[in-house]
Order: sequence, then structure tokens, then C-alpha cells
Amino acid sequence: MAIPAWMLIPFVVMLLCIAILPLIPRVGEWWEHNLHKLYVSLLLGTPVAIWLCFNGMSHDIIHQMVYDYIPFILLLMALFVTTGGICIRGDLIATPTTNTIILAIGWVLASFMGTTGAAMLLIRLLLSTIQQRKYKVHTVLFFIAIVANCGGMLSPLGDPPLFLLFQKGTPFMWWMQNMLPEWALTGALLLLVYFCIDTYFYKKEPTVGLMADVHERRKLQITGLINIFWLLCVIASTMFINSTYLPFMADTVNEETGEVIKHAPFYFKLLREWAFILIILGSWVTTKREVRVNNNYSWTPILEVACVFLGIFATMTPALMFLQQNPLPITAPWQFVYSTGMLSAFLDNAPTAMVFHATATTIPVAEGVQAVAGIAPEYMKAISMGAVFFGSLTYIGNGPNFMVKSIAEQEGINMPSFFGYMAKFSLIICLPIYVIVQLILI
Repeated sequence: MAIPAWMLIPFVVMLLCIAILPLIPRVGEWWEHNLHKLYVSLLLGTPVAIWLCFNGMSHDIIHQMVYDYIPFILLLMALFVTTGGICIRGDLIATPTTNTIILAIGWVLASFMGTTGAAMLLIRLLLSTIQQRKYKVHTVLFFIAIVANCGGMLSPLGDPPLFLLFQKGTPFMWWMQNMLPEWALTGALLLLVYFCIDTYFYKKEPTVGLMADVHERRKLQITGLINIFWLLCVIASTMFINSTYLPFMADTVNEETGEVIKHAPFYFKLLREWAFILIILGSWVTTKREVRVNNNYSWTPILEVACVFLGIFATMTPALMFLQQNPLPITAPWQFVYSTGMLSAFLDNAPTAMVFHATATTIPVAEGVQAVAGIAPEYMKAISMGAVFFGSLTYIGNGPNFMVKSIAEQEGINMPSFFGYMAKFSLIICLPIYVIVQLILI
């Protein structure tokens, strides 16, 4: 059945709510409550689900919510809980070299513990380190770009859009094998620019502040190390608990016709997600309470993601089907980079990646080229770059962006406004770097 264009309205409204409601006075305060986000998600998603069921497409909405949404949320929750149980405390001397090293460590860690996990693990250490500095806003802005976004390019654990593309059939190691040059060049350029800018501001720092920075330094203390084991369990579960290694998790398919002969039970298909639940419980039980207290641990951020993405996944189902039936008029890889990137910046990078993956599935794969998740490799590279990198262009492009901004403001740092962030940082520093990388490598 052809999907009517008006069925895209709930999806567009859901994304506009995410982008606009936080910016409206009073309405933004209402939107801050996760229960209100859940209300909006149910209000928009329930009619979509009912319409699909009454038009013989119940399988599509069930598959989207059970086999895409649940794995997506449980992976994020497993990463959030395990990394939230590791507390790094200390106050280092905030030289440009020290700050750059912290950003570089976060850049590397982001691909293996997620941009959210790496950002939450290191942001308080970074803020503690730079607290005596007068000029520190630029450090937080680069942290958002490098750690909360660009670092997550090398694995499906790194960023939500990559995990969704992994769910579509992209091999776990594909990004490590194919996106390493883009990741390395982007990170190196951002770190180099940051080091130069921080060196400039460091020379302008008052002598009193620099002396206080030296006298108030504290050695690093890391607690909750048991969660490194649980984090490794998350990585191993994502890599090895799938139908490639456990064939009983897959449906039995007729190789000639492609028809499903026998469906695997849903509890087998969700075996990896059961493992995530056990890991979450294990991390929670084995981590001392004071570790999470010292880390200012809260369930609020992950519940916010769960409530918002419930509506996104439900309303996204007919939108993806519509795009497969009516592909967008783009064919060149560079067009996918900027189309995916611009929507990722102003909406949200996870659903945007799915939209353009659906578009790319309508483009035939050249003979002799091995498809990746049903699309040509060059399109997978373009979509991945656009979704991951360009999420740093606004505060709403990726989940950790607003979280980092909020934590920095709690520490007394006067962060730029929504448009100030773009005018003073992302459009003049990040975007030119991404264009350079695209011109050289995509």
C-alpha cells in the first residue's frame, strides 16, 4: 500500500517539538519534564500505530518498536549506567597541552563507550581542571564537537545513528575499517585548532588565576573500576550476540525465494537485549552508592532519551516507508553528506540517518560492489559522516550536546545561546573543517 504524504506530518511535528519547544519561554519549562515528553510522544505516535494496524501494516510498526526501538534504548542505557558508575575526580593544571590531552582521550573513548558515555565520564574532570581559568567557554564548545560528536565514528557503540545502521545490517567493524581516515583527519584538525585557540587565551589569563590553578591542583582519583568489566560486557554483547555467531537468533529463509519459512522466537531475537538488562543490573548492584553520588548520577537524561525516541520511532515508521516509495532526488555521495548533515544539525541525527538510509536503498548498487546494509558503501560513508559530525553544529543535533551545556552552566560557565553557539563556534570552526574532510575523502 502506498503511504500518503500526510502521514509524514506526525514525524515532522515530533522533530519540530524537539527543536523548537525548548526555545520558547514557559513552554520550554513545560517541555523539560520527561513525563510531558512522553505525553507528546504518545499523542503523536499512537494514532500512527493505529493507522498502520488498520491498513495491514501492523508488522512494520511492531518490528520498528520491538526490534529497533528496544535494542536502541537498552544499548544507550547499558552504556549510560556503566559509564555513570566510573567516577574520575581531580584538578589538573589547565595548560593548553593538558586540556588538549583530555579532549583527545575523550575523542578516542567516544567510539568505544559512546559519545554520551565519554562526555559524561570526562566533562566534570574537564570543568574541574579549567575552573580557575578566566577564558573557558571555548574549551566546553570544543568538548561538545570533539567528544560528544566526532569521536563516535568508529563503531556502532559510538553514536545512535551508527547503532541504527548497525541494526540494519552494517557489520560491527565496518566503520573502523572504512571511516578511520575521516575520523582521524577531523579529530586532528579540531584538536589542532583548539590547541592554538587555547594557547592564545592562556597567554591572556590573569597571573592570579594561573597561580591559583597550580596551588589548587589535585591528583586524579578513579573509583567504580568494576564498571570497566561491565563496559567490556556491553561491547562483547554488541559484537557477538547476533545471528552471525548464533544462527538460532535468525529467521529461517528460503534461499531461492527469500521467503521466511520459520520465524525465530522473539525472545531469541532479543537475546542481546536480555544481556544488556543483566549488565545494567550487574553494574547497578556492584557499584558503591557513593561513586554514583560523587558522579552526580541521575536517571533523568536516559529517561528523556527513552521518552522522546518512543515518539520518534513510532512516527518515523510511515516516513521511512514513504521515502522508500518516493526517494529524494539526490544521488551523489556529497549530496548525502550535506543533506544528512544539515537535517542532523537541526533535527536529530539518529532518525535523520534512517531517513537517508531509506533514500539510499532506492539507488541501485553497481554490479560487483558489495552492498552495506542494502546500500552502496559510498552512501554509507556519506550518511555516517553527515549524521555523526554535523550533529555538533547545534545544541540539538545530538543528545549529549545539551547535557554538556547544562552541566557547564551549573558550574557557572556562561554558555552561548542556541544561535550564539552557531555564530561564534560551529559555523566558523566546525563546518569548514567538515567541508575540508568531505572534499578530501568523500
